[in-house]
Amino acid sequence: MSLRNRVALAGGAVVFSTLFIASMVLYLWQGANLRSQHDSDLVAAVAQTPELLKAFKQKRYPPSAVVSVGAIWLQLPLKGVEGNSSGFIPVSSRDVAVAARKTPPYLQDVEHDGVRYRVYTAPYPGPDGSLVRAAVPVSVIDSALDRLWTLLSMITVAGGVLAATGARLAAGAVLRPVRRLTEAVEHVTTTQDLSARVKADGKDEIARLARSFSSMMAAVEESVRTQRQLVADASHELRTPLTSLNTNLELLNEKDGLTDPDAPALVDDARRQAEELKGLVNDLIDLGRYGHTATHTEDTRLDLLAEGVLARADRRASHVRFSAELAPCLVHADPDAVERAVGNLVDNAVKWSPAGGRIHVRVEAGGTVSVTDQGPGIPTADLPYIFDRFYRSPAARSMPGSGLGLAIVRQVAETHGGTVAAEPLERGVRLRMSLPPIR
Repeated sequence: MSLRNRVALAGGAVVFSTLFIASMVLYLWQGANLRSQHDSDLVAAVAQTPELLKAFKQKRYPPSAVVSVGAIWLQLPLKGVEGNSSGFIPVSSRDVAVAARKTPPYLQDVEHDGVRYRVYTAPYPGPDGSLVRAAVPVSVIDSALDRLWTLLSMITVAGGVLAATGARLAAGAVLRPVRRLTEAVEHVTTTQDLSARVKADGKDEIARLARSFSSMMAAVEESVRTQRQLVADASHELRTPLTSLNTNLELLNEKDGLTDPDAPALVDDARRQAEELKGLVNDLIDLGRYGHTATHTEDTRLDLLAEGVLARADRRASHVRFSAELAPCLVHADPDAVERAVGNLVDNAVKWSPAGGRIHVRVEAGGTVSVTDQGPGIPTADLPYIFDRFYRSPAARSMPGSGLGLAIVRQVAETHGGTVAAEPLERGVRLRMSLPPIR
């Protein structure tokens, strides 16, 4: 069943239930009111018996006759003798007590000649010990209630149908954005077209849902585009070392094999290509891990972490000099990821620094790590792209590396709510990574 029909049924059911409850209350209240009104009319008729009796005597009605006054049947004064009936219900012992004024008047429902009556029995307003009965057929009340019940039933059913119809018509307008959203989702499912968007005006929940869907589709489209680009770039970067490695292995597999004088060089070249391939695979794994996988975060001393990175770099790179300004700084981050990012900044500086060059590492209390080298610098045209995946400037394409080191730095920074920046200097370049500090 469609959502529009469910809304229509729900609206009709609510209105029908409300009208049904209101009709039941009105029916019961009107029934009690009618019975009370007829009871009052019976009491009033008995009180008027003396005046009516005078008029009836002039018309020569027999004693104890049962006469009609409108809808009321009135039995003229009847001697309070048990068993006496005079054409109506017989006198009971209770009636004898009422005639003697020992018991108060009372109302009862009785059946006479197949007809049910509402009967009021009271002493005749005089000293002779007689009874007076006033009765009205219950059918008079029931017929009025039947007509009321028919009218209320028609109103209830018609109200429910009209409410369901109105709700269905209104639901068509209200749910129109939902229908557009459904069509967009079905379009994406069928065509895999991630450019689908849904226009949404207003501030209600449906409009918010449509805007959220559009934002989600934009994010998914960007993610798929990035993944495709990553796969394409990775395939290109992997092809070179794999081709070189395969060529060296084929040469070693020829007739002379390892006895060839060039075999040691081929083995060394194959090892270098394998190491480059290993580094590229590790960089791809880290690039996918930082930002897409939940990691352990804790309060981390950024200055102490940078100090450890510098100590290891100093042991590996003997052709450059290191200096540092490490102000105490506390950040909440994944220590392994941040250490990798700082290490990539330092490795990039080592890679481009000439022999005897100086690399300066600075940690500021505001959460910024900067690494300054004295290399050839970065051309202005390359500055916007140096943190992109697999980007390598023309000058760097002949050097080892995958073009993922600085991309990992940006990935780590953005994952922790930080930023990266590059500042060209008169000699060299300064790369910065900023993370939110703990105040």
